[in-house]
This record gives sequence, C-alpha cells and structure tokens, in this order.
Amino acid sequence: MATGRGPVASKSRTLPPVRDRRKESNTAMTNPLTAVLVGCGSITRTWLDALRTIPEVRITGLIDIREEAARARAEEYGLSQALIGTDLDSALRRLRPAIVFDCTVPEAHREVTLTALRHGCHVLGEKPMADTMENAREMVAAATAAGRLYAVIQNRRYEPHVRALHAFVQSGAIGPVTTVNSDFYIGAHFGGFRDRMRHVLLLDMAIHTFDAGRLLTGADPVRVYCHEWNPAGSWYDHGASAVAVFEMSGGIVFTYRGSWCAEGLNTTWESEWRVVGESGSIRWDGADAIKAQRVAQRGGFFSTLEDVAVPPAPAGHKTSGHAGVIREFVDCVQRGSIPETICSDNIKSLAMVFGAIESAETGQPVLIRAL
Repeated sequence: MATGRGPVASKSRTLPPVRDRRKESNTAMTNPLTAVLVGCGSITRTWLDALRTIPEVRITGLIDIREEAARARAEEYGLSQALIGTDLDSALRRLRPAIVFDCTVPEAHREVTLTALRHGCHVLGEKPMADTMENAREMVAAATAAGRLYAVIQNRRYEPHVRALHAFVQSGAIGPVTTVNSDFYIGAHFGGFRDRMRHVLLLDMAIHTFDAGRLLTGADPVRVYCHEWNPAGSWYDHGASAVAVFEMSGGIVFTYRGSWCAEGLNTTWESEWRVVGESGSIRWDGADAIKAQRVAQRGGFFSTLEDVAVPPAPAGHKTSGHAGVIREFVDCVQRGSIPETICSDNIKSLAMVFGAIESAETGQPVLIRAL
C-alpha cells in the first residue's frame, strides 16, 4: 500500500483548537463522519466490531499493502460500498474522509499519520505511537501544525477495574499517592517474530503497564533505571524479563517487574497492582479482587486500620477497551474537544518505554524527555 512516500504494512495534552474543515460536528446518521481504515490485519476486527456500535461513523475506504486483505475484511463486515485499495494518498484525495484509523504496524505509523494529517484528517492509531521517539515527536508536531486530533489506542487504561482504581485514588480515600508497584508475569508462547525481537517485553508489551501507571499516579515520568535479562529456559532470544524503577513527578516512585517467560502463577494481562498513599493502600490482583485499607487511628507501633470499600468504575464508555477509546475519539471530533489519549500526552508513555530500553542497554539511570 503506497502512501505517496513509501509502503506500509498491516498489523495484526493539549493541542490548538481543532479547525472545522468540514461539517464534522454533524452526528446525524444521515450525515455521518466518514473514515478510512488503514491496515486490515486481525486487530481490525476489534475496531470494526466497535464501530458497528457507533453509527456516527461510516467506513468509506479500506487500505492495505495486500489488496486481498482489505477486500476480505470489507466482505466480512458488509462494507461493499467502501473503496478498496493499496494507495492511501490517492484514496484520501478521492474520499476526503474526516478520520483515518491507523491499524498498521508501528514502523508504518509515522507515514500513515503524516499522510493523513496532510489531507486534513483526524487520526486514531494503534499503540505504540511510533517505532522511535524522533518519529513520535515529528507526529505530535505535525498534528499540532495541522490543527487535527491525533490520538492513540491505549485500550487497557479503559478497563473497568483500572478505572475503579483511578477513581478511588482520585477520591483521596488513601491520601496522596507515594508509591505504585506493578507485577506482570505471563508465560506467553507466541512463536513467530516476537521470539526473535530485541527488548521484546519492554518494546511490545510494557507500554500498557507504563501507561496505566501514569494514569494511577497522575504523574509524569522523570527518570528510570531498568535492568533487562533473558532467564535460563527462556524461549525468546532477547530480554524476556525486566525490572524498572521510575521516578515520577511529585516524588512518586513507580516500579515495574515483568516477564514473558514465567511459567506458573501467571498474572492477568492487566498486571497486579499495589498503590500506596500517605494514609492507606489499595491492592488489585488484575482480575476481580480489589482490597483497600486506610488508617483509622494513628499511634503505637502499628496504626489502627480499617477496610474501605472500593466502588465499581463510574458508568460510561471509558470502561470498554478499544470501543471506549474509539467512542471518545469520535465524540471529541464532533465536539472539538481533546481525547484522553491525545498524542501530546500519550508520547509520555512511549518515552517511558524507550527510556527503560536505553537504561537497560547502558546500565545507567536515564532522564526521560517526551517532547
């Protein structure tokens, strides 16, 4: 699939006011926002399933390096009227959509995003934002200059229990946060390219946990020290395990321990969490068990503690993963507001990944710079 500047492949906080190039605020089903989906790998089923519940959006084009992949996805989802092609630039000239959904591999995100922005489109793309920090910064700058929204699918921060933890911490029930610890241990036998990847855990998976850590702390990354290794018995070639300590703004410390070759007692994909505040703590097993305690009375060797109920996540679309991110993005396009996963904020999570990788490679603490 050509974008005018090269091929792309399929994948299986604040910006200036958004200019209204077209009547994008019209949400009536008779005049929906039009969108082109780029990259038609397996992940697009998640996107298209979600879009079936959002009548304000109509897919008018499916683009992929393999035309047969785009054609197959169109047939599967009844998109017989959509343009099928391999050339994004020509498709955007012809269709003039309001939105581009980027479901390509990370190496293609820069090209797809810059092409879409040149055509005046808003962009919502798969994570991670880019394959390098340099490319990510260029993409943020391009979105700012174009006055268009560019946001990233950071779906795990839209998990109901993550939102419940976030709301509980924000309520002040355990006082100001001082420390957040996360554990991710899964024995994942993917096969294929991941078995050969360098920094496979940090580069391919850790951004989910890092991003959730940013949400729960409400802080920005400042510095990181990371040790990465490949344990004996690992079926990966490189870096299947890592430990990282992040200094966050406000003096908060966020720790990450993870492995993709841990057999037995696996965590969930959401990790296990402990959030420590000045007057209490909350612990989540990554599934359904959430427990919180806070100080009822200070004095003596141990403070007197009391259990605290953790309410479920507030109702709303921010508890539905991919669908929630897409729903929020569409709402923001219509209203001219800013989505939670806007590129200028999400790049901070990406910077945590590349900061951890640099620290692992150098053996030294690394200052983190997003923009």
